[in-house]
Amino acid sequence: MSRHPTLKWAQRSDQLYITVELPDAKDVKLKLEPDGRFIFSATKEGVPYEVDIELFDKVNVEESKYNIGVRSIVYVVKKAEKKWWDRLLKQEGKPPVFLKVDWDKWVDEGDENERSGMDFDSMDFLNLDMDEDDFDMNESKNEEEAVESKEEEDKEAKEPTEPAAEEAKA
Repeated sequence: MSRHPTLKWAQRSDQLYITVELPDAKDVKLKLEPDGRFIFSATKEGVPYEVDIELFDKVNVEESKYNIGVRSIVYVVKKAEKKWWDRLLKQEGKPPVFLKVDWDKWVDEGDENERSGMDFDSMDFLNLDMDEDDFDMNESKNEEEAVESKEEEDKEAKEPTEPAAEEAKA
């Protein structure tokens, strides 16, 4: 009897990310059918592993691609129709125990077009035009020291000195 490797998934409106976590897999076979059937088989240390699932909807096999790595197999599956799926599998109910959400790749539907922060993927850092006048480390350090000095002065002004406290008791 074969075992099931851990399968992680995430989606965008136009594609799925399916990651098969099976380090050092041998004899890897992948099959993706237009109706959404995904079949995986491999061996590890002589033990057979396989997955045969029906995806929620149809996929574009020609535009889908995969990469077989040492630690995992990643399949980027192009959806036939650009839309968010309610779940990965066609079958409703509780998903199998070997199927997990890939939170590292997950993006919520409303956040797909938004980027947190800047997009550094296409930025060429070698050609940034930063003259010496753009940023002065000493200037920011001097400002920080001035703030700390002011905070210390305020703190000392609020604390009564010991002789004054002694006189108040007498």
